[in-house]
Formats: sequence, C-alpha cells, structure tokens
Amino acid sequence: MAQPSPVLDERARPTTDSRLRVVLLLDVQDGAQQRFLDAYERMRYQVSAVPGHLMDQLCQSTEDPLRWLITSEWEAAEPFLTWLDSPEHREVVRPLSSCVRDTRSLRFTVFRETFGTQSVDSALPPRERNGSAHPVALGPGPDGITRHALTFSVKPGSEQTVAGILAGYTSPAAKVDDTTRLVRTSLFMRGNQVVRSVEVVGDLVAALRHVAAQPEVRAVEEAINPYLEQARDLSDPLSARDFFLRAALPAVHHHARAERPAQEPGRYAFSYPARPGCGAAIAEYLSRQDETAVHDPASPLVRSTVFQREDRVVRLVDLTAPPQTDPAAALGVTAPRAGAVLARLLRSAPDLRDDGGRRAALADWELTPITDRRSPQA
Repeated sequence: MAQPSPVLDERARPTTDSRLRVVLLLDVQDGAQQRFLDAYERMRYQVSAVPGHLMDQLCQSTEDPLRWLITSEWEAAEPFLTWLDSPEHREVVRPLSSCVRDTRSLRFTVFRETFGTQSVDSALPPRERNGSAHPVALGPGPDGITRHALTFSVKPGSEQTVAGILAGYTSPAAKVDDTTRLVRTSLFMRGNQVVRSVEVVGDLVAALRHVAAQPEVRAVEEAINPYLEQARDLSDPLSARDFFLRAALPAVHHHARAERPAQEPGRYAFSYPARPGCGAAIAEYLSRQDETAVHDPASPLVRSTVFQREDRVVRLVDLTAPPQTDPAAALGVTAPRAGAVLARLLRSAPDLRDDGGRRAALADWELTPITDRRSPQA
C-alpha cells in the first residue's frame, strides 16, 4: 500500500521543542490602511531574518476591515523575547505602530498538533518548558487573585519627590467590569528603584488597561515622567508598550495559608541580589521554603508571592510579626541550612545562618513601603 503523502516538508514539521506562537491583534486607524500595509511590507522580511523566526501571517477580519491579525511562529520563546527586548525591534515596528489605535499581544507555546492521522505533543507539560530568563507568569491562585508587578528606576536625588507623588494619588475605581476588579495595590521603593504590585480578580490585562485609562492614574504617571531614568511617552502606543515590557515583573510563585489569620498581617517586600544567572534558582528555592512555612502554624508567614524576571527577584510577604522579630521567616530561610544554600546564589550576602546576619540582610534588602491600598470588597 502506498504511503500517504506528507502534509508538510521536514523543515516545517513540529518538533518536541517548545515552539512559540505569537498573536498580535491590531485596530488600524481609519484612513491608515495603506500606510499600515506598506509598513508591514517593509518590516516582514526584516522580521523573518531574525534568528529563531519560522513564519508569520497577516490576516484581515471578515467583519471589520480595520481589524487585523498578525501571527508569527518561533523556534522557542527565548529568541523571540530576546528580539522583543532589543532596540532593533523598536525601530522595526515603529512605522507599524503609528498606524494603529490599539494592539493586544498574546503568546502561546505549541502543546499539541495534529497532521492528518498523526499527532505530536511537546516533550514537556505547560510551564515546564520555560527558560530561566523569561518565566511565565502564574494564573490566579486558590483565592482567585492574579498578581503582577512593575519595576522601574527614577533619577538619583528624585526619590523623595517621586515617593510623595506615588503616595498621594486618588485610588481609581476598583470595578473594571462584571467579572474583573482591582483588589490591592502595594507600592515600595529601595533607593531609586520603584516596585508596584497589583492584585486582580478576573482578567489581569483588562484590569491593567482600566487602571492606565483612569484620569487619577494618568495624572500620577505624567507627574513622575520627568523623574524616570528611561524616558517614556504613554500617549505613544509603542513607547507605552516598551515601558510595560521593560518594567514587567511576573509573579512566578505564590503560597498562602488556607485559614484566615486571627490578626491582620503586615505587608513587606524584599529584593534579593542574585548572582548572574541565578534568578530563577533563587525564586524556586524561596518558593519551596515558603510552601513549607505556610503549613507551619508557628510560622508568622501568611502569604508569599515571588516575582522574578531574569536576575531580578522580589518577594512580597504578609507576616503576623515584624521582620526583625523573625528574620528567618521574613527572608524565607527557616529550614536547616537554607541560609547557607541561599547565600551561594546571592551576591555579597551576609551569613544567613544566624539572626545577626539575617537582620543585616533585612536592612540591605527590605523595600520601603510607600502605599498599600485595598478595594472596599477586598
């Protein structure tokens, strides 16, 4: 019996690698269709020459001629994210972005495919395929809350001014729509570095868009613009997108007690000085310590979220005792030898095996709280 013809040639067949599919939804400005098509024509061959790029498609909606879809496929997430963070990417897409009103980018790893009578699955289950440099953010936790953080730096000498601006704004409306609402926003600083964490029930992207559109928030963002180390223009979609990509600090681990504590815990944040290439290992190690601690009735740890991108690691904790009272729990090193193991992953860490060294680490790593706001329904 003759063998069936192959559906695709060997170069296009799926492999067990974690290929990435990127979906970009665009609403083109009325009257800018031809400029948009010309810009795409100029950029598509530049993009196809990027190492790791496999293919892309441009599609037009059958219902709305101003709505377009660009899909691209990559050998893995890493080459795409490396290109996304590069200055070359910003220059290539700038002409395209000037033609659109709104964009939304979605990313998917290819998990399962069917080719005629054959199917191919990736070698690893979802979330286990990601490289340490670009972790995938967690979905909602057991409490239904999704957590995310942004971090950015301000010009040295402007810290007090920026802290005053960020502490004094009026909170935006918590309700986004019938299924999405803001739960809590916590803002910290350490030196000239700002860390802002948000907690959302429902659609995180919808909540972030909602916050960015609120006049109270827009006024604050405009007020701090002159003090940022890297300039941005949030009225320019490309500049805004670049800023949020650079500033994103995804939540990669979260643990919490099942029962509500008898007393309201305090919220604290710590930034861990990772050795080059050790960010993911630190995040994973802290997660294992916190998972054990939240099941220990004697531990002051109520809740822990680890945010990590490349070698930037920030741990947000809710504690029923001040950090100086139990520095081991505050830093996530309660298990025997945990301090020694963690210290090997850090730059210039004090001795984390005793409380003296742990308190020294607290003084160096703890972030200063600026504001902590909760919606009335939280």
